[in-house]
Amino acid sequence: MANIDDVAKVAGVSKSTVSNVFSKKRPISKEVSQRVLEAALNLNYRPNYWARSLANKKTNIIGLNMAGEQVKFSQFHLGLFNGVLRECYNQGYRLLVNTLSTEFSSQVEHLATDPVDGDILLDPAANDERISERIKRNVPLVVIGRPQEEFESSVSYVDNDNIGMGQIVTEYLLQLGHNHIAFLNAPKERTVAQDREHGYYRAYNKAELSVEAKFIVYKDNSLTSTVYGYQMTKKLLAAYPHITAIITDTDKVALGVYQAAAELNLQIPQDLSVFAFSDDSVFAPEFKPPLTGVRLNGEVLGSEAAKLLIEQCRQPNAIAKRILIPASLVYRGSCARARVSDTLRPHK
Repeated sequence: MANIDDVAKVAGVSKSTVSNVFSKKRPISKEVSQRVLEAALNLNYRPNYWARSLANKKTNIIGLNMAGEQVKFSQFHLGLFNGVLRECYNQGYRLLVNTLSTEFSSQVEHLATDPVDGDILLDPAANDERISERIKRNVPLVVIGRPQEEFESSVSYVDNDNIGMGQIVTEYLLQLGHNHIAFLNAPKERTVAQDREHGYYRAYNKAELSVEAKFIVYKDNSLTSTVYGYQMTKKLLAAYPHITAIITDTDKVALGVYQAAAELNLQIPQDLSVFAFSDDSVFAPEFKPPLTGVRLNGEVLGSEAAKLLIEQCRQPNAIAKRILIPASLVYRGSCARARVSDTLRPHK
């Protein structure tokens, strides 16, 4: 197998010149670089990846850090991966997807820094240690979602307008006559849950209706999304049978709502309208009628996040940026006008 000495000899240059052509640590003329690359190609020479990484202090790998729920990705995640991977392909980077659960990541044998030049973080939460830890280590970082307020002006992030979407979705159901709307929200500590709840309240305030806080519940991380949707639907409808619509955090939660409704002999959408903050579900065949939702444009979110991160990896002093990606409602068969409109209740 050819080595760096062989390439240097055939190209008529020094070993250090060959090294610099591949590492790009020092500028080498186009003519010499071409000669070295042709020699390497003819000799079938492959630089040692880890040796080059140690020399450059770069791996040309970016990370995608997310919490995997039994590592079954939604269509949104698959779209997001496609966006990140397209940008990696275009700019010569590899991708490391990290879904290591907290159960393992806190164990000593798993404590290690990832071999990445920077990280994309999904599902940010209040007091998110992943963000503060990377800032302390000066690791390039982009968040998909809104980081906590402390870091909003110093960390680049890509997000949908979740406050605006929360308001639009709630207004849509209110206009259909659903004045008692349950909201099966994401875990309370996640910023997306806070933003969508803000939009939910905004819609009720605009309609001059009182908000019933007991209709907003938050996912328990010990439950799968589908079990959460199923259990909370049964619990809420048993306590408050006048609920006529349910907004869910994801399609997986909505699937649990459908299961509970079937068990309770409730027809969707005649007896209960269901809306999800997601679209193009991998469970689509199980939603009868088809689920009304939101197109979040995951592929665009992923692509823009990867662009920002690679820019930071190449220019460590790049300024923090915020990019908002439009989302849109996707009307299907799971929402309809309330059979009996509630009496409007003004603010007290």
